[in-house]
Amino acid sequence: MLALMLILARALGFLAPVAIVVLVLVALGVAGEIDPAQHQILAIIVGLAVAAGMTTMALLAWSYVGWRLTRIARALERTLEIDAPVHLRESGIPGERRLARAFNAASGAFIQVEARATHDRLTGIPNRETLLATLAAEVERAGRHYKSLSVAFIDIDRFKPINDTYGHAAGDTVLRQVARLLAEGVRISDTFGRYGGEEFMLILPETTPEDAHWLAEELRELVMQEPLRIAGDQTIKTTISIGIAGGRGAALQLDMLVDRADAAMYAAKSQGRNRTYLYRELDEEALVRRAPISSERRAQATAIGQWASDTATQALASVLAPQPNHRGRPSDMIAALATGIGLEMGLPAEEIERIRIAALLHDLGKIAIPEEVLDKPTTLSDAEWQAIGEHPRIGQVILEQASNLREAIPVVLHHHERFNGGGYPHGLRGSEIPLGARIVSVADAYHAMIHDRPYKGALTHADALEELRRNAGTQFDPDVVELFCAVYAETVPADGLQEVERLHERARGGLDHIDPPSRLRPTDPVNRLRPVRRRTTKARKASG
Repeated sequence: MLALMLILARALGFLAPVAIVVLVLVALGVAGEIDPAQHQILAIIVGLAVAAGMTTMALLAWSYVGWRLTRIARALERTLEIDAPVHLRESGIPGERRLARAFNAASGAFIQVEARATHDRLTGIPNRETLLATLAAEVERAGRHYKSLSVAFIDIDRFKPINDTYGHAAGDTVLRQVARLLAEGVRISDTFGRYGGEEFMLILPETTPEDAHWLAEELRELVMQEPLRIAGDQTIKTTISIGIAGGRGAALQLDMLVDRADAAMYAAKSQGRNRTYLYRELDEEALVRRAPISSERRAQATAIGQWASDTATQALASVLAPQPNHRGRPSDMIAALATGIGLEMGLPAEEIERIRIAALLHDLGKIAIPEEVLDKPTTLSDAEWQAIGEHPRIGQVILEQASNLREAIPVVLHHHERFNGGGYPHGLRGSEIPLGARIVSVADAYHAMIHDRPYKGALTHADALEELRRNAGTQFDPDVVELFCAVYAETVPADGLQEVERLHERARGGLDHIDPPSRLRPTDPVNRLRPVRRRTTKARKASG
C-alpha cells in the first residue's frame, strides 16, 4: 500500500508542472476574448494555480525524502539491535543509489569496528572486556533472582614450549583451534571468550558448580582427544586445565568469582595439569607449597585427617541417633543409596563424599521441631507445616558452626525442593536444585516409603519404586529416578551400609552401559528466567 501511494504521489508530482503550463497557455489563449476588467482576476487564478502546484511538488518531495530518511534510520536501528550489517536496496535513481551505497558501507564498517572492540582479533571470540561486562550482568541477575552462576577459567597446558618449539605462528594456530573446539562444545546460553594469553573464560548462567564440573570435564576430554594441525600434515596434541567457582544469589561478587576461578585453575595446574578443579571454601590450602613428605607419612596423615572428619560427623549424627526415622535419625542406608547413585553417575570422589555426609545429616534440623508435630498421625495444620518447613534452614545454621561440615549445607538446605518448583525453602526447580540434593531427595523418599510412619504404613519395594516413577518430573528429578530404579530394580536393600554396597556392586556389574543422564550433564540451554516461587506446602511429602 505504501509503495502504491508513493507511485501515485510521484505521478502527481510529475503532472503538477504540466498542469500549470497548460493552465497558463489556456489563460493566455483566452485572454483576448475576455473582458479586460477580468484580466486581474485571471492573473490571480493563474498565480494561485502556480503556487498550489509548487506547494504540492514541495510537499511530495519532502514526504519522499522523509520516507527515505526513515528507512535509513530504521536500518541503522536494526544494525544496532542485531549487531549485524543491514543493507538498503539500491534503487535506479542515481542520488538514492549513492545514498544506499554509502549507508551500506558505513553499516559494514560500524560492525567491523564494534567487532574489534568486543571480540578477540586472533580467535574471533569475545574478549576480556566483553566477558567482564557479561559476568557483571549475570552476577546482578543471579543476585536479583536467587539463581546459580558458575565461572570456569581454562588454560592451555605447556603453551610456552609450543611457541618455543614450533614458533609463534604455530602457537597462534593452536590458540585458534582450541578456541574453536571449546566454543563448539559449550551451550548456547553460555558465554565463552579469551581472557588473555592462553587463558579463556566460560560463564555458565543458572548452573551450579557441580553441574559446571560435568561440562568442564567434557570440554577437557574434547581438547585432549583432538589432534591439532599446526603446519601441513604435522599435528600435535595438547591439554587444558580448568578451574571452576560459583555460587547462588546475592553472595556472588564479580571479583570473588574471578579470583576463585583463577585460583582453582592454578590449583589444577599445580596438581599435575589436564584436570578440572572445583573451588571450595578453604581451597587456598591447595595452593600452599608443602614440604616434602614420604608417601607412608602422607598416608598416615591423610588417614588421621579422615578419621577426625568422620568422628565429627558421627558425633553430630549421634545427637539424632535415638530418634525414630521420621524424626531425622541418620540412616546409613540413605547415605549408601545416595553414594551408589553418585558412583553410577561417575561423580568425582570428593563430591560423592560430600553427598554421603550430607545424606547422613540431611534431617539434622528436625532436632528443633517438637516431637508432637513429628509424631502427629493426622493432617498437620498450617502452623505445624510451617514448623516442618523450617528444618532445612535450622540444619543449615547448625552446620555453619562446624567448618569441616559446611560443604553439606547445599544438600541439607535444598533436599526438600521439588523438581517442578513447588518445594521449600526457596522454590527452586530443575537444575537450579543442587545435584546432591536431587539425589538425596530420591534416596530419602524411598527410605521413608519402605518404613512405617505415624501417618502412613510401609510400602513394598516395588510399590516404592512405582511411587518414585509416578512423581518423577514433579517432585523428583526424572533422570535420578530412572537411574535409581535401574540400579535397584529387583532387590530390596537391607537397612545397612555394607549390604547396600554389596548390592550396588552386583547391580553395576550389569549396568556398565548406562551413561549418566544427559540432563545431569548441562549440555542443553538453560530455561528462561523465572522468579523464585515461595509457598507453603499443603500436602505431606512422601519423604516427610
